[in-house]
Amino acid sequence: MTTYSYLALGDSYTIGEQAPFAENFPNQTVQLLRKAGFAFYAAEVIAKTGWTTDELNNAIEGTSLLSTYDVVSLLIGVNNQYRGRSATEFKIEFEHLLQTAIQFADNKPYRVFVLSIPDWGVTPFAEARLPDGQGRDRKQVADEIDAYNYVCETSAKQFQANFLNITRSQRDDGSKEEFLVADALHPSGKEYAKWAGKLCDAILKEL
Repeated sequence: MTTYSYLALGDSYTIGEQAPFAENFPNQTVQLLRKAGFAFYAAEVIAKTGWTTDELNNAIEGTSLLSTYDVVSLLIGVNNQYRGRSATEFKIEFEHLLQTAIQFADNKPYRVFVLSIPDWGVTPFAEARLPDGQGRDRKQVADEIDAYNYVCETSAKQFQANFLNITRSQRDDGSKEEFLVADALHPSGKEYAKWAGKLCDAILKEL
């Protein structure tokens, strides 16, 4: 029986900041795949809270990894947006990471799964007051996240990888306490379960 390997690349949304380790979306995805009858090793996660595209790339280059994996997911970019970087710069760095992910997937782009960037602007965290007494501009955040996700989607299509839009439903849940951890910013295991279900279904179509 084949035992499959899974590499998850990203930032806080991939490690599941403040959520129990077992409840991040890569681990929940592996559990669903096992329940579906597929043998999977534990997910190998290369991600850290706060990472931008260039920081993720540097971490990949400095980490000893397998030469290939059966499945690779990529979710990155929110920190680029948060730091005010342009979508043009993001596109260059994201496409480099996507090509790296495809190489890890044994040059099988259909085994690479790009997840869209969540919109942190809908969370209670975005209501926090800035020094000038104003809250975050939620429309500006949403517009910038949309621009970044357009890059993610079009790049995935260009390189024939899969693209999963989790932002649409996350925006519906992002202000609800049960879908958030204590920082009122990052998703809870309940939100990640939705992403895992979507990713599992997409992976099963390609295995």
